Amino acid sequence: MSNPIGGDARSAGAMRAVVALATLAFSVVPLGAVDGAASPAQVPTLLGEVGPGFEISLRNAQGARVTQLDPGTYVVRVEDKSEIHSFHLEGPGVNQQTDVEFTGTVEWTVTFRDGRYRYHCDPHPSLAGTFTVGTPTPPPAGPAPVTAKTRLVLTSGPAQVITLKTAAGKAVKAMKLGTYSLTVRDRSRSHDAHVIAPGFNRKTAIAFVGTQRWRMKLAKVGTLRFLCDPHASTGMRGSAKIVR
Repeated sequence: MSNPIGGDARSAGAMRAVVALATLAFSVVPLGAVDGAASPAQVPTLLGEVGPGFEISLRNAQGARVTQLDPGTYVVRVEDKSEIHSFHLEGPGVNQQTDVEFTGTVEWTVTFRDGRYRYHCDPHPSLAGTFTVGTPTPPPAGPAPVTAKTRLVLTSGPAQVITLKTAAGKAVKAMKLGTYSLTVRDRSRSHDAHVIAPGFNRKTAIAFVGTQRWRMKLAKVGTLRFLCDPHASTGMRGSAKIVR
C-alpha cells in the first residue's frame, strides 16, 4: 500500500528545488541583457591644453581639433603647462578656467547646449579658439544698407563728436553704391569734417563753421571713413561699409 503522506512530501521537496534553481538562474542574468537594453553611454572626453609656449588647443579623444560638437554632457580634461597662461572655457551655461599661476591637470564636467563657445588665455586674449555646439541661432542681421535715394547728414562738433546719419536721424553703418546728397554741418572752429572713400576725398577747413552740401559718388565697394583730422586720435571718427 502506498504512502500518500510521504509522496506529498517528496513532491513538495522537488517543487522547492525547481523554484530555487529558477531563482538562481534569474539572479545571474546581467543587467542590461533583459529586453536587449544597452548599458549607459560613456561621457565623452575633450582634451584641452595651454602652454608651455604660446599655444592653446581643445581636441577630442581622437586628437582632432574641436570645431563642432553635439549638445550634451562632456568631461573636459585640461593640462595647463605654464605659469603665465590660463585656460578659460566659456559660452552658454559654461564658465570654467584655470588660474594663471596654476600648472597641472584639471577636469570639468560641463553640459554644452546650442551656441558658440570660446576657449582662451586671459592674459593673452589672442591666444584663443572657438567651436559651435548643435545649431546656434544665427546672429541678428545688421541694419540694411542705405541707398543713394537717402539724404545723409554729417555733423562735426560742437563737442568732440562726429556722426553720419540719415536725415531721419538713424546712424549709417552700410551704404550701397551710388551718388548721394550729403549735408555737412561743421559746428566748431577747432574741428573739420573729412570724408574719405574709394574715389572720394573731401573736407571742410578747420576754421570753417557752417553748412555745406556735397555730391558724393560711391563707385567702388570698400569703406567710407569720416573724421575730424585734429581729433581723430581721441575718438572723432567713424566708418560705414560700401556694398553693392
